[in-house]
Amino acid sequence: SPAGSSFISTLRVVWASMTLTREEAEDHVVETFPEVERIEDDRLREGTIEVWVRSMLDNDVEDLGALPWFPPAQEEFDLGEVRSIDHIRDVTELAMAMAEQLAKSRDVEPSMDMVIAGGLLHDCDKSYEFDGMEETEVERLIGHPYYGIHLVEAAGLPHEMAHVVLCHSPRTNVEPVFLEAKIIMTADQVAADVLKAEDSTTLRGC
Repeated sequence: SPAGSSFISTLRVVWASMTLTREEAEDHVVETFPEVERIEDDRLREGTIEVWVRSMLDNDVEDLGALPWFPPAQEEFDLGEVRSIDHIRDVTELAMAMAEQLAKSRDVEPSMDMVIAGGLLHDCDKSYEFDGMEETEVERLIGHPYYGIHLVEAAGLPHEMAHVVLCHSPRTNVEPVFLEAKIIMTADQVAADVLKAEDSTTLRGC
């Protein structure tokens, strides 16, 4: 479609011959995902930033706002310009709201640090899986979200965060074993279904 062609052209321009310093990348990550500053644990906050910085530098991405959400679904449902960061922030905000409500109404205390970091990192591998709207060898041979697990581990984040990334996607058939992981999985499913549905009456089959 014309909208899809325009989106692809925009991505190619953004990704062409970029040079970005680490400091610039760090500033961009914090600006793009302001929720990261709400993570109180230093290791978790810095590791979350590091994953996205590495994603930018490895793939010559200057603007995270240009990353598409999920090209196969965007093409199948004719979604046009759907940005990954909007979905990621939707998931993060939904997850935070669920965690806050459960803490108020039930005898549970979800870790808000884990919820925020999990929301921000659940799709951290998309820039490795797609070059613009085209799939890469990472997507074809490894698939989502397995490379994200490597990124989280490489940044020195706890195994629990790797589990959040692993089980958020139905592709893996891995069930969450703790509440924060279940919250992220649920928030992601709702946010993704809403994107794919034409309206609130067409969610069946998404």
